[in-house]
Amino acid sequence: MSNLLGLGDPQAQFKVYLANRPAFSFAHGQSEIIALQQGEITAVGQACANGWRKVFNVYAKLMFALSGESTIAMQQNEFVDWQTYRDQRLLQQNSNTALLFSDYKSTLSQNDVLHIVMGRTYAKSLHLPTSIQWLDKEFAVDLKHKLIVCPYFDYRQLSNIKIIRLVELIVQLQRNKGG
Repeated sequence: MSNLLGLGDPQAQFKVYLANRPAFSFAHGQSEIIALQQGEITAVGQACANGWRKVFNVYAKLMFALSGESTIAMQQNEFVDWQTYRDQRLLQQNSNTALLFSDYKSTLSQNDVLHIVMGRTYAKSLHLPTSIQWLDKEFAVDLKHKLIVCPYFDYRQLSNIKIIRLVELIVQLQRNKGG
């Protein structure tokens, strides 16, 4: 994990990558991947503008929608709704979720890790592997590296309908790679 920067579970099998990071001072430092504490998602949303609240909400909606569909153990079955999941598990220790602000390439060789790159513009700046296949203007899949490019985690860009499509792509990718 040496040069990775992000929020969430350092051992996560579900890693989401984005270009920017919140301008927020976490009480427990900002080196490597740090697990959030309960209440920090709310604090970041309040301190860093509405965009971060949307990122966390869409991430929670996606994970909640994956409940029962994915072979990655995300443990959200115990939560009654995505809001409770967001507040009590997302990006915390043992959540199996991470939000990374550094290049995905150092983690591509990890087995059983699913990589989601948020946003076409950011994805194009990363020099994606040649094995990536663009399905349309918004989604791309790389079966070899278990990598998916999807719209940015915002209500308009990754709407509920597109979250369902992303869930379908994740399930398909895991089936093709054997879980």
